[in-house]
Amino acid sequence: MSQLVSQYDSVLERVNESRKRAGREDEVTLIAVSKTHPAEDIQTLYDHGVREFGENKVQELVDKYEQLPKDIKWHLIGHLQRNKVKYIVDKVCLIHSVDSLRLAEEISSQAGKKGLVCDILLEVNVAQEESKFGMSLAEAPALAEQIAALPGVRIRGLMTIAPFVEDAQENRDFFAKLKQLSVDIMQKNIDNVSMDFLSMGMTGDFEVAIEEGANLVRVGTAIFGQRDYSLHS
Repeated sequence: MSQLVSQYDSVLERVNESRKRAGREDEVTLIAVSKTHPAEDIQTLYDHGVREFGENKVQELVDKYEQLPKDIKWHLIGHLQRNKVKYIVDKVCLIHSVDSLRLAEEISSQAGKKGLVCDILLEVNVAQEESKFGMSLAEAPALAEQIAALPGVRIRGLMTIAPFVEDAQENRDFFAKLKQLSVDIMQKNIDNVSMDFLSMGMTGDFEVAIEEGANLVRVGTAIFGQRDYSLHS
């Protein structure tokens, strides 16, 4: 067994242990975040049965999409610029990072051109970090209503990127707030909005995120190892 496969299996085991610890019966999907790592690494995990992969950058996702099997479920988890929507709208299973009405309108437009309905998550900047994208907790319900009215998009849940902390427990409150927001939005019974997915938790804090309700976790470093940015300078 390759080191990569054993690292993936180790993370998957931790995901399942966290789910059981939280007393949850539902599934938690582990998204292997492959940014800056070569297509060969993804193929290794694919051969092990993994199908859910996440990329931060549109160009990298498109390049890997062309090289790899077409039944991979690609998640775009990084910031998405409006001028790049057209390249990925027909290649991803889920866009995690919809942070504005204008971006949602562009996704709606491009999906319409291809006769698609694109599944999206609303990105919420729960911790209100200036360095991060995302709508505020207060803005999210009204934006959900506006975005839900657009053709060609379907809101499937929420996503957040928590602060980078040494102690994952520091992020528990942010995860709990996103979970509560999903409950609040669900209670509004907005047409074309479901709260099926709560995308939160990364290498440093995914176990806490699962305990607070995450059912999509985005893990890169713990699976693939440290990123080599020299390849992408």
